[in-house]
Amino acid sequence: MDLQLKGRTAIVTGASQGLGRAIAKGLAEEGVIVAAVARRLNLLEELAAEIIAAGGEKPVLIQADLYPDDAADRIAEHALKELGRVDILANAAGGSRPLPLGASKAEWLEGLTLNFFRLRELTEAVMPGMQKHGYGRVINLTGTREPRNLNAAHAAKAAVHVWSKGLSKVVAKDGVTVNCIQPGKLRSEQIDKRWPTAEARKEWAKKEVPMERMGEPHELADLAVFLASPRASYITGNIVAFDGGARFFAF
Repeated sequence: MDLQLKGRTAIVTGASQGLGRAIAKGLAEEGVIVAAVARRLNLLEELAAEIIAAGGEKPVLIQADLYPDDAADRIAEHALKELGRVDILANAAGGSRPLPLGASKAEWLEGLTLNFFRLRELTEAVMPGMQKHGYGRVINLTGTREPRNLNAAHAAKAAVHVWSKGLSKVVAKDGVTVNCIQPGKLRSEQIDKRWPTAEARKEWAKKEVPMERMGEPHELADLAVFLASPRASYITGNIVAFDGGARFFAF
């Protein structure tokens, strides 16, 4: 299937590792020119080398921390200067922030800033261009709807779900879609620290995942690339669970 993505442009945050890296590579394989955003420049340079070696267009590398107040505007400005326009935004940056009962306002604000505020600000910074050109794809990586503890990231990702649904209705007429992908346990740097051996990962997955395995980043990237394409033009306002069937509830 031709995904009709050649020549499109994209920003991918969290592109230095894990899911963001896999999405950046997947888009590049389809001919998308990618602006890859992350804090660690050495990992972005490794990503660029892999994309070029595979025959993809040389990506734009944006070393950036999402915490400063002007981070979203600076990232959008840099990407627009280098790419000319932004057709696709994959918001893959974020991180778990478990907190105790009674955590401080500062601790909650830190988790919400990384996992919601900057995501929203970056999306709104590039949205006018998407509307102007009549094409846009926003793909947000979120998190569980079945939390087992207090975590600022869970609250932030719930906010992303509701905000994305509202935004999808506002921009649908402009040819822009907004969707969320809800990852389950997929192999990543963080996962491998918690379950460092193949045996440990298999034992956990056998108890928790009907497919009895953890997912791989490239598998989720395939879904993200499809959602970024013109082929997915009638899919918007959705939350797609990507977890091997691990959710307990149907709704």
